[in-house]
Amino acid sequence: MAQPAPALSFEFFPPRTEALEQQLWACIRRLEPLAPRFVSVTYGAGGTTQERTHATVARLVKETSLTPAAHLTCVGASRDEVDEVARRYWEAGVRHIVALRGDAPTGEETYTPHAQGYAYAADLVAGLKRIGDFEISVAAYPETHPTASSAQHDIDNLKRKIDAGATRAITQYFFDTEVFLRFLDRALAAGITVPIVPGILPVSNFKQVKKFSAMCGTNVPDWMGTLFDGLEDDPETRKMVAAAVAAEQVRLLQANGVDEFHIYTLNRADLSYAIAHILGARPKKG
Repeated sequence: MAQPAPALSFEFFPPRTEALEQQLWACIRRLEPLAPRFVSVTYGAGGTTQERTHATVARLVKETSLTPAAHLTCVGASRDEVDEVARRYWEAGVRHIVALRGDAPTGEETYTPHAQGYAYAADLVAGLKRIGDFEISVAAYPETHPTASSAQHDIDNLKRKIDAGATRAITQYFFDTEVFLRFLDRALAAGITVPIVPGILPVSNFKQVKKFSAMCGTNVPDWMGTLFDGLEDDPETRKMVAAAVAAEQVRLLQANGVDEFHIYTLNRADLSYAIAHILGARPKKG
């Protein structure tokens, strides 16, 4: 029997050039008819894309039927500055924030809280709740955040973010479904009961993903390397393999009772649309 289509959300990043802006909006228009639960727009390291993020989110509110969620980080800004950004979002009609500590700015090895800023994501969540009744999503790390002192410390930190008012956690991407399911068990044991939504990354460039995964602590299984072996100069086949791998990952998770997924689109509609279609998502009529 076919499983019902899961609830989906998509993530975009703000464009740096006119050409990338066109690619982003082509991606948004392609995925919009699938009526995702929400779409999130990322924020560059050190808050470097704040204005572009705001412009993209404001346009999503005005010109589409989508519900946007804006990323907001603690990095490189005072509480007053962060609060002001949050108020601007509220005034623009944005009611959903993805609240993150954020990575250290380029050139700095470790994260240091801003002297007048929110120190960590839990503080940011509490601050946002004082500004408005935002829906707040936070990050979770099935394979533990690279800077966490232990897996338990990482879970405790997630619990603090939830206790501060977050209503959902979205995970860092992963490729081993067992890793995610074990993480769910540990979260539940820690008293975390909000939805934990798996982040799904379609892999169109295996070499790039392997390099990035090494930096963020995500394990890339050997079987994945075997699947992409010999396809370095064959982007079309790579796309087909990527769609099959991501759809299979979601199917396995669905079979274990997971019914909501967050797809990291990398502003490429084709792969995300194909995966959503395989999972049963169809354009909404009318």
